[in-house]
Amino acid sequence: MIHFFTEDISFSLNRKSALTSWLKNILSTHNFHLKSLNYIFCSDEYLANINRKYLNHDFFTDIITFDNSESSDEIEGDVFISIERVRENSERIGTGFCQELYRAVVHGLLHLIGFDDKTEADRLLMREREDACLSLLKTKGST
Repeated sequence: MIHFFTEDISFSLNRKSALTSWLKNILSTHNFHLKSLNYIFCSDEYLANINRKYLNHDFFTDIITFDNSESSDEIEGDVFISIERVRENSERIGTGFCQELYRAVVHGLLHLIGFDDKTEADRLLMREREDACLSLLKTKGST
């Protein structure tokens, strides 16, 4: 199951059904079984507190992903996304809010699948995968 929650903000996610189908399709194409996936949309401060508490990082970020999977072919995790940071990123780089939100959503899933973004080469590959996944969402008329 894929669930969408909010913490400490007022936010309503549109097209949950289309997003769920899109995410399940991505998992299927990467040969992963979905056990449980939670997306938690929150504020900058909420996510910064998680960043400090669990990762010992003292800065704002747009997304933090926790992998709770017990098997290498199964997805179980929590993806925290700062709506404030997504909005700021979309304004800074000149994309629409929904486009940047969907990029953050798939970015978290790609981390759970096994993609990383610690090096420049990893970041480029992650961006390519994000773009490929986003193109699938566009062809289904979900953006």
